[in-house]
Amino acid sequence: MKYKRILLKLSGEALMGNKGFGIDQERLMEYAKEIKAAYDAGCQVAIVIGGGNIFRGIQAEKGGMDRVHGDYMGMLATVINSMAIQAALEGLGVQTRLQSAIKMEQICEPFIRRKAVRHLEKGRVVIFGAGSGNPYFTTDSAAALRAIEIEAEVILKGTRVDGIYTADPEKDKTATKYDQIGFDEVYSKGLEVMDLTAFTLCKENGLPIIVFDMNKKGNLQNLLNGDKVGTLVVG
Repeated sequence: MKYKRILLKLSGEALMGNKGFGIDQERLMEYAKEIKAAYDAGCQVAIVIGGGNIFRGIQAEKGGMDRVHGDYMGMLATVINSMAIQAALEGLGVQTRLQSAIKMEQICEPFIRRKAVRHLEKGRVVIFGAGSGNPYFTTDSAAALRAIEIEAEVILKGTRVDGIYTADPEKDKTATKYDQIGFDEVYSKGLEVMDLTAFTLCKENGLPIIVFDMNKKGNLQNLLNGDKVGTLVVG
């Protein structure tokens, strides 16, 4: 196995599947089975998931809501998604722990770095909810921060496209894919990989990012086996 400890970043929108809102149970179970395969192979898996399928703070701000208020609502949405992933994984027999950046004692542990690492070492999937616990920071930033804190070897960003392209492949059919690209080149070409705060955190801490298609069955396992899947951002 190429990677021993990973941070898997999933978008909340991905959980919608073909729905326009909320959680598609079929998509949720597909993801859970992919994660279980990595878990069964002995990989230490941590997960951060967004909340855009339920609520987005930035969109709320455009509608006149206070940004801080909206961002906290978005953090709560990520906890709902985290609980859904947790339930799906445990239904498959995977041991999990959910840690939140906002205290919610009845449903999850508070985030404690040493405890998170210990859970991973004991073979539990750790899910980080509520982002970083701070407004103005996205779940991309939370994923980068948590990955650095738990000393993950790589951030795997699961999306609906199979990597980074010269342009949006859903809009531009002539767009070509990068197999590997450097952090500085991503900056200079203005390519959208993660938000700038998250991306800078990864660059400064030498944490590689792989953008890949999470919706393709077996992709996560193939990536962990060392196959060329998605686009690697490194150096």
